[in-house]
Amino acid sequence: KKVMRQTNYQRFVFPYFVRQDAETIHKRTLNALAFAQQMALGRTVLRKLAGELPQRPSIQLFNLTFPNVIGMAAGFDKDVRVAEGLALLGFGHIEVGTLTPRPQVGNPRPRIFRLPDDGAIINRMGFPNDGVANALPRLKALSQIEREFVLGVSLGKHKETPLVNAVVDYLTVMTAVYPYADYLAVNISSPNTPGLRELQGGDYLGNLLGILQDENVRLAQKHGMQKRPLLVKIAPDLTTTELDTILQTIRDIHIDGIIAANTTLSREGLTDTNRFEQGGMSGRPLAQRATEIIHKISRLTKGNLPIIGVGGIRTAADVQEKLNAGATLVQLYTGLVYEGPGVVGNILRELTYNSLV
Repeated sequence: KKVMRQTNYQRFVFPYFVRQDAETIHKRTLNALAFAQQMALGRTVLRKLAGELPQRPSIQLFNLTFPNVIGMAAGFDKDVRVAEGLALLGFGHIEVGTLTPRPQVGNPRPRIFRLPDDGAIINRMGFPNDGVANALPRLKALSQIEREFVLGVSLGKHKETPLVNAVVDYLTVMTAVYPYADYLAVNISSPNTPGLRELQGGDYLGNLLGILQDENVRLAQKHGMQKRPLLVKIAPDLTTTELDTILQTIRDIHIDGIIAANTTLSREGLTDTNRFEQGGMSGRPLAQRATEIIHKISRLTKGNLPIIGVGGIRTAADVQEKLNAGATLVQLYTGLVYEGPGVVGNILRELTYNSLV
């Protein structure tokens, strides 16, 4: 394996972070980003952390312009607090949420576990958020400023909502955020909401997506705007038969794209002492599986379904693997935890170099 040079973040900052509760550090990071993005000096510091970003052609997808291929995955900015700060760090798109109709506390703490020996994280958050109504003023404000980054919103359901009524939760969030979101992501694949992944099944999925797509048309007419791109986020643990069923449903209902993939329940190859914690695992050990499912989707759809690739991305080589497999865009989250705030800039500069040699 190639030996990677350690950054100052990895040498000095991460060892300090890893001795503290992961969720506490995450909240402090959000507070620091929220504070910095409000001031000229803070914005300058965030840009400095990103470094000079290379000038590359933007990506046109879903009738949207993405300034670069790298986005922040859902789950980092659950309540739409730091999208501007993340954009200053270089992210070309930010997927906020997952939002639910009402505030939800999520699962008991501790519920985030680092696995440094494996470059992974296990979480069992359970969609904690302040509810869509609390996020709306910030979403509205973001829709009214001049910005280059694309803003996606991840839609979710409450833990206690039966699957037969799940569509009501998704519709509630969708209706509220519709005028302000650049695209909508239907999260049916978190392993931390009981039964949620059953929505990936044919009957449930066809009904859910059909109703959401009909509402998409209605809301676009109501607001006098183009239909919002509707994407589905799937699990990496699907069988080939399950994936075939999902892709057929997506084709039938004309869903715009797919996000592959969410966290995994697999613990294969893990060595860290935290590997037995319950929840979804993200990070390095997910990389190969995520790339495989991206390649499979691309092959089965003959490259006609846009894919956002997620899972184990920390370097330019990781991004290139996802793009080579068939993704058009990528997202990361755990990579930021392990590589630090310069991760996007480092990747984009190296991608530019790779494209020239």
